[in-house]
Amino acid sequence: MRILFVHPNYQSGGAEIAGSWPPAWVAYLSGPLRKAGFDDIHFIDAMTHDLDDATIAERISELQPDLVGVTSITPSIYAAERILELAKEHAPDALRVLGGIHATFMYKQVLSEAPWIDLIVRGEGEEILCDVVRAASSGDFEARRENILGVAFRRGSEIVATPAAPTIKDLDSIEPDWNMLEWSHYKYIPLGTRVAIPNMARGCPFTCSFCSQWKFWRDYRVRDPIKVVDEIEKLVNEHEVGFFILADEEPTINRKKFIEFCEELIRRDLPERVKWGINTRVTDILRDEELLPLYRRAGLVHVSLGTEAAAQMKLDQFNKETKVEDNKRAIQLLREADILIEAQFIVGLDNETPETLEETYQMAWEWQPDLANWAMYTPWPFTPLFQDLGDKVEIFDFSKYNFVTPIMKPAAMSRGELLDGVMRNYRRFYSKKALFHYPWRGTGFRRRYLLGCLKAFMKAGFQRSFYDLGKAGYWGPQTKDKVDFHFDTTRKIAPAQLEDWESTQDRAAQARARKQAALEDCDEQVVVVKACGGGDQQMEESFIENKADKSVANVTEKVEEMA
Repeated sequence: MRILFVHPNYQSGGAEIAGSWPPAWVAYLSGPLRKAGFDDIHFIDAMTHDLDDATIAERISELQPDLVGVTSITPSIYAAERILELAKEHAPDALRVLGGIHATFMYKQVLSEAPWIDLIVRGEGEEILCDVVRAASSGDFEARRENILGVAFRRGSEIVATPAAPTIKDLDSIEPDWNMLEWSHYKYIPLGTRVAIPNMARGCPFTCSFCSQWKFWRDYRVRDPIKVVDEIEKLVNEHEVGFFILADEEPTINRKKFIEFCEELIRRDLPERVKWGINTRVTDILRDEELLPLYRRAGLVHVSLGTEAAAQMKLDQFNKETKVEDNKRAIQLLREADILIEAQFIVGLDNETPETLEETYQMAWEWQPDLANWAMYTPWPFTPLFQDLGDKVEIFDFSKYNFVTPIMKPAAMSRGELLDGVMRNYRRFYSKKALFHYPWRGTGFRRRYLLGCLKAFMKAGFQRSFYDLGKAGYWGPQTKDKVDFHFDTTRKIAPAQLEDWESTQDRAAQARARKQAALEDCDEQVVVVKACGGGDQQMEESFIENKADKSVANVTEKVEEMA
């Protein structure tokens, strides 16, 4: 059975300005398929090679696959749908399959607007896709699809979703096939080296209102650190990878295993050959103050911190449960450990003003991270905050949900004024860094890395690709009133998806009411473990291993009895 994976061609001037990122999903799906006996697998990376529809169609026609599989995040959903439409035209007998986070939660929307899609894989796809391929190779797919867990499809005019598949408990059983990728094409511009995105853990125990990782992966699972280092060593030896970013939302959650990971890297002398970066929470940096030198010796050189906002009001709205002063202290600690810091700010909510934008700049300059990023708030349509915003969300063109396009219109600013304010922050921050910091601060690796980051910014600025400025027609403050984001206003939420949301909201409201009633009726005092933050502490090891506190378990049992 011939299988073809295609990575959609989607560019937004966001993360890709730092380099060409390897589509790890292809490796993670191909490995289990080969293990199951399916080895006629092909891959088209339309994004890295900037392929147009005609070229993709030609490749599909040449290969004549039996199954075409595509993934998508929210902004690439239309490009993904179009690939499967091309597959219908040029390989009409192929089974057309879509996966990824957007399709997982928005399958009713996707199947309504793209009825040519045969099947949607919901959730992590390694085991589900193997079941799909086995069913497809049997010659009786339509009858067998009903028994595959974790999929959605159309049955006539009806949209059907089978029960969710269980999560993969043993992540170390997944052996990604990294040979599927042409590694010479995946470069990290700041260091001029090949880059990889391996996975140490899946899931997140925290429930930030703007995030969806905790919903997609469902439960938190972490791999054996030794196996992760085995994989990284293989990437370095066989594919000449010189930099990697752990794909985890927060790899430092399980401190014990993260320490084991760092110690194993050091034991094998890998920090001499490969450097790496992570995203993590401010609270973890504060917790690990004494461990930061160890992390740096293990090759950790870049930490992206979810500082999110300079105003405490916004931190509270995001359910971050952190304090502004914590952000400043975490940056100071990382600087002292000689780890480069990237501070992330989310801007563009309905309460954004010129004054709050200025506040983020002033704090960024006061805190002195090495890099700062102002991301436009993007209300993922499957997160709690999206539904809380309600009618304030006016744009349903998901191709613009990319962290660089202002989806929300602040009450006190136009979208053009918001973009101009963000660009003003970038201009001031990086021009001062370029003139007074990067060329003169430190020597050796730190200086080379920062100048490499500056090179990436300058390249994207010269090409007008940064923040899609060329497409939007932004050339400076004088054009802020003429900016055109080219929103497709014909895009609407499908009735089937609206019904699903309304049903979900009703169930959630009823569940909250039952839980509240149980808590009020409970005689004993309960200590509730918060998430995402999670108050002022991280999880203990016992919590990570699912040893629930007895009092919490008692209340949970009582809630279930009342349901």
